[in-house]
Amino acid sequence: MIYTKTGDKGQTSLANGQRVAKTDARIEAYGTVDELNSWIGALRVVAEEAQLEWIQNKLFNLGALLSEAPGEWITEPDVNQLETWIDEMQAVVPPQRSFILPCGGEAVSRCHICRTVCRRAERKMIEANADTIAMCFINRLSDYLFVKSRWIAYNNQEEETAWKKV
Repeated sequence: MIYTKTGDKGQTSLANGQRVAKTDARIEAYGTVDELNSWIGALRVVAEEAQLEWIQNKLFNLGALLSEAPGEWITEPDVNQLETWIDEMQAVVPPQRSFILPCGGEAVSRCHICRTVCRRAERKMIEANADTIAMCFINRLSDYLFVKSRWIAYNNQEEETAWKKV
């Protein structure tokens, strides 16, 4: 049964069974991570890649960690994997000479949305006192998404729009 009625009064359970308000910082954090995961799914529609599926699975792991499920959910090798992918993409794209407006084709624009939701998730995780490796992972993921937007633009021969003070 999908409904339990246990959350009807604004409370929910963490994975460890603790009941908390639905506005608890941990719920806000993993709710935002869940939103990010949905946006990554929307990105996959137009930029299907095994990397993005891996990221979606890791975001579910991150949600488990934030909901205080026992176990090792995010590890240093996960952070290292993101860094490897970032380095590989940065080796291809031209050097960045200015701030870039968050726009472009469909895939590039979705990357930028993912990146900004990722940054919000990071802020929510700070409020929830997330552990260090989780913070490293989400911070590196936002970097990955920025570089991924540039990499997609480059591969699709889309011109990036530089910010201009007006």
